[in-house]
Amino acid sequence: MVCDEEVQMRLFLLFLIVPLIEIALFIQVGGFIGLWWTLAIVILTAALGTFLVRSQGLAVLAQLRGSFEDLRDPTEPLAHGAMVLFSGALLLTPGFFTDAIGFALMVPGIRRKLYQFIRSKVTVESVHYGQPQQPQDPSVIDAEYEEIKPKPQNGPSGWTRD
Repeated sequence: MVCDEEVQMRLFLLFLIVPLIEIALFIQVGGFIGLWWTLAIVILTAALGTFLVRSQGLAVLAQLRGSFEDLRDPTEPLAHGAMVLFSGALLLTPGFFTDAIGFALMVPGIRRKLYQFIRSKVTVESVHYGQPQQPQDPSVIDAEYEEIKPKPQNGPSGWTRD
């Protein structure tokens, strides 16, 4: 288990290093192709990223809906949805490094490999409270009922002719 201080240090380094990488790339690319082309690329990647997030997001949403309809585990489509959302945030953030990571996360094969890697590092345990769950007989219908007693009537029921 990673301690809280170690997580804080890693996050601090991440928030320090990523902007430094972006600044260095802006200087290098801007010096090579010029300011206006650099800005055009940043705007183009944001627009393309928006389009990709929409199309990939709809595809992932369809997979999630299908997993619910088929009563399959929705963990993988949910993880893919989170990665598409994260890649959208990266693509809207100006920068070449974040765009590269964002575009990489748009590739379903890369998302699948990343999901498998994360899943191999996470241990899932389940705890059940109450009675242990027994497999149910599919021919048994579990229901609640309430007995309705007819009210006494003084005349004909309405279902018969007089």
